[in-house]
Amino acid sequence: MSPFHYFCAVQKPSYLTPEALTTFIRTALAEDVGDGDHSSLASIPADAQKRARLLVKDEGVLAGVELAHLIFREVDPALQVNQLLADGARVKHGDVVLTVEGRAQSILTAERLVLNCMQRMSGIATNTAHISTLLAGTKARLLDTRKTTPNFRLCEKWAVLIGGGVNHRYGLFDMIILKDNHVDYAGGIRQAIEATQAYLRQTGRQLPIEVETRSLAEVQQALDTGGISRIMLDNMSPAQLREAVQLIDGRYPTEASGGITEHTIAEVAASGVDFISVGALTHSTKSLDLSLKAY
Repeated sequence: MSPFHYFCAVQKPSYLTPEALTTFIRTALAEDVGDGDHSSLASIPADAQKRARLLVKDEGVLAGVELAHLIFREVDPALQVNQLLADGARVKHGDVVLTVEGRAQSILTAERLVLNCMQRMSGIATNTAHISTLLAGTKARLLDTRKTTPNFRLCEKWAVLIGGGVNHRYGLFDMIILKDNHVDYAGGIRQAIEATQAYLRQTGRQLPIEVETRSLAEVQQALDTGGISRIMLDNMSPAQLREAVQLIDGRYPTEASGGITEHTIAEVAASGVDFISVGALTHSTKSLDLSLKAY
């Protein structure tokens, strides 16, 4: 059976392709294993058959279970994984996520990559789920950003989804965001937008355009220019956000950004914005404590 048989049965975001996942796993294994897991090769008989349990030693939202399947199968297709809990499950200390059985050397070789991915992903999913609860009673939705760990973005954005958040653009290629430096280098809001529109016509691309604004005057310039998909309201106070939302008046979706924390996000959401982006979802999250133990 293909290691992606179960994966393909569930619709996933466009970045979660079998090819992307295989590349990630093989690159990560090459980094960790190199020319061999010599600790296991040296101490464990090649034909030894053992089993292990993946234990939760914390409380939060579980993420990375599907990825763990793929890692175990990449290391050794003969490993048998019995999944007991799914991605998105609320977990507590003592819960058993899965058991794995087969060649002991294979289990030990896969152990660290499985744990590294799941601990980080579960921490992100837990934080995303917590912050999402602070938006209750408003229309605002929680967005991630590109403030991710190099070569681990796939897992981190996947974890945000599992935690109930919304992925913003995946990279620089699938959406245009004209941020403060773009605007300043271009000579202003209008110049940046019009140059971008010309570029899209010339290249035949159809990409959404979001423009970052730092003041009500820049919001008005974005409205006057038009031809955009979303207006970002950056580092504005709740009072300024309310004014900006009233000025935009539903003509474009709005996104609040800039240093927003769990202590300030409820007031930001109450301003009436459609989205709130929080870089800390991925760049400042504590991992969930998990462990793989022989039994």
